[in-house]
Amino acid sequence: METNLSEKSDCFGCKEGTHAKPAFDTKLLGEKIIEDDGVEGKKTEEEQTHSEAVSDPHYDLEKVFEGIDEFLSTLSTKKGDNKKNDIIPMDIPHELLEKFSDLVEAKVLKPKVDPSFLVAVHRLSKLAKWLQEFKPEESHHSLLINRIGGIYERAISCLEEEFQLLLEDSRTGESDLKGKQDQQVQTELSESIGDHEADFTGYSEDIVSSLNKVAKEMISGGYESECCQVYAVARSNVFEESLQKLGFENHSIDDIHKMQWEVLEREIAIWIKAFKQCTTVYFSGEKALADSVFSNHPSLSSYLFSNLTRGILIQLLNFAEAVAMTKQRSAEKLFKFLDMYEALRDVVPTMEGLFENECGNELKTETTTSRCRLGEVAILMFADLENSIKADTVKTTVPGGAVHPLTRYTMNYLKYTCEYKDTLEQVFRDHSRLERADSTSRPSHDETPSFNDHNESESQTPFSLQLMRVMELLDSNLETKAKLYKDVGLSNIFMMNNGRYILQKIKGSTEIHDLMGDTWYRKQSSDLRQYHKNYQRETWSKLLGCLGHEGLNVNGKVVRPVLKERFKSFNQMFDEIHKTQSTWVVSDEQLQSELRVSISAVVIPAYRSFLGRFSQYLHTGRQTEKYVKYQPEDIETCIDELFDGNPTPRRRP
Repeated sequence: METNLSEKSDCFGCKEGTHAKPAFDTKLLGEKIIEDDGVEGKKTEEEQTHSEAVSDPHYDLEKVFEGIDEFLSTLSTKKGDNKKNDIIPMDIPHELLEKFSDLVEAKVLKPKVDPSFLVAVHRLSKLAKWLQEFKPEESHHSLLINRIGGIYERAISCLEEEFQLLLEDSRTGESDLKGKQDQQVQTELSESIGDHEADFTGYSEDIVSSLNKVAKEMISGGYESECCQVYAVARSNVFEESLQKLGFENHSIDDIHKMQWEVLEREIAIWIKAFKQCTTVYFSGEKALADSVFSNHPSLSSYLFSNLTRGILIQLLNFAEAVAMTKQRSAEKLFKFLDMYEALRDVVPTMEGLFENECGNELKTETTTSRCRLGEVAILMFADLENSIKADTVKTTVPGGAVHPLTRYTMNYLKYTCEYKDTLEQVFRDHSRLERADSTSRPSHDETPSFNDHNESESQTPFSLQLMRVMELLDSNLETKAKLYKDVGLSNIFMMNNGRYILQKIKGSTEIHDLMGDTWYRKQSSDLRQYHKNYQRETWSKLLGCLGHEGLNVNGKVVRPVLKERFKSFNQMFDEIHKTQSTWVVSDEQLQSELRVSISAVVIPAYRSFLGRFSQYLHTGRQTEKYVKYQPEDIETCIDELFDGNPTPRRRP
C-alpha cells in the first residue's frame, strides 16, 4: 500500500520562515554556484535549463506526477502478467520521463525537503526500481534511465543530510542553549513519548514526524545502512553529552584505582545519579524515539535502540566493575558500595520491560554480575568491622569507666548499616547460597559462632547471624577491657555504661532490634542488672558492714570505743567512696539516676537507723560532732554527686 506523501506544507522538518542551513551540499552534483554579497552569480548551462524547465507551463507538476503514476501502473500490470519472470521489452515515454527528471533535478539543486520533495523522491525511487527490470528498446533510453538513477542518488544524499540536521539541530534543548528559541518551538510532543523521556530526546512532534518520513523513504530506497549509521552516531553523541552534563566521565580502571577515597566517593555519587537517570528516563525516552522514527520497521527500531543503550550501559557497568576491584575496602566505605548495589538491583525490572530476547538477557546477566561483585565486596567490608573489634587490644582504660570509643563506633556503624537492612539481607542470603553451593570444596569455618545460647532457630537470616557475631565479639572485647580496671566497682560501672549504651542504640533502631530478637535483648538487660548488683556488692557492702550491730553490745551495754570506731570507719570509707566515685562517669541520665536511687535506698535507711539508735551513747558536744560527721540528708546530697565525672567534688567543711 503506497503512503500518501503529497500533503501540503510550506516547510518540512523546520520552523516556518526559517531554513538555517541548506539541506544539501551542492558539491554532490559536481556543480558550483558562485555568489558574491547576495548578488546572483553566473549559472551553469544545466541550471539555466532546469530554471527554464520549471518556468515552462507545460511542466505542470501534478500532471507530470499523474503521468508517472499511470506509467508505473502500466509497469506493474506487465510485471504481473509476466509469469516466467522474463525481461519484458517495452516503450518508454521519453518526453514524460525527461520532464519528470528535469523537475526533480531542479529540486535537488536547491533542496528544500518538504512533502513535495518526498513525493517526488518516492516516485523517483519506484521509477528507478521498475525500469531496471525492463529492457529498453532504444539506446538513448538507457541514458535516460541512468540519469534517473543518478538524480535519485543525489536526492537520497539530500535526505541523508536532512536526516542528520534534524537529529542534531532540531532538539528544543539545544535551541535553549544557543538562545535561538522562540515561542513556537514549545510544541506538544508525540503521545508515544512521555514527559520525562521527551525532555531527554528534545524533539517536537513535528520533528519526530519528519524524521519518520525521511527514514521511511531512505530505507524503502535501499539506503537502510546509511540511515541507521546517521541515526546511531547522532543519538550516541546526545547520550555522551547528557552524561557529561551529569558530571559522569568515562574513567579507565587504572584511573579509578588511583583515586583518593574523597574523589572516588564523589565519582560514585555521580555514577549513581547517571545510572538511575539513564535506566529510568533516558533509555525509555530513547526507545520511544526509536519506535516513533522507525515505526514502519520495528525490528530495525529494536536493533538500533539495543545497540545504542547497550554501549552506554556497558560503559556504566565498567565503572561499577572497576570500583568493585578497588583496594579501598574499609568498613566505613561500605555504604557507598551498597548504594551502587541497590542501583544495579533496582534496574533489573526496568530492563526486562525495555530490552528483548538475547540483548535483554545479556544485559541482565552483565548487570547481575556487577551487582554480585559489589555484594561480595560489601561482605568483605562488613567483615572488616569484625577485624577492627578483634584488633582493638589497647591496654589503656577509659577514664571514669565511660563508654568505650569502640562501643560507640560499632553501634553507630550497625545502626547506620541496618538502614540498609533489606539490601544486606539480600547480599548475605545470596552469598550464603554461593557458599552452600561451594561447600563440598570449601573447608568448614571453625570461627563460626554458635548461637545456641540465644535459642536461635533456623528461621534466622544470614545477616542477623552475622550481626550477632559482631555483638558477641564486642561483648567479649569489653569484658577483656573491664578487667584492666583495678577497682572492681569501676569495672562493673564500665560494663554498665557500655551495656546501657548498646541497649539504648538497639531500642532506638527497630531494624537492629528485629534482627537481634527479644531473647537477645532480654539477656543483655539481665546482664546489665547483674553488673549493677555486682557494683553494689563490691562498693557498698563493706560500708554497710560499719553499720552492723554485731560487736557493739557486751553484756547488754554498748561498747563506746567500738561504736566510735564504727562511726570513724564509716566516715573514712564514705569520704573515700565519695571522692573516688564522683570522678566516675555515667553519662546515661536514666542509669545514673537508677544507681543513685538504688544506693540511697540501701545506705540512707541503714545509716538513719544506726544513727538514731547509737548516737545517744556519744557525749553531746564536740564528741558527737567528731564522730557523727554526716546527717542522713548529707549522705543523700553526697550520693547525688556521684558519677558526675567531676575531679573536684564538693567537700563538706
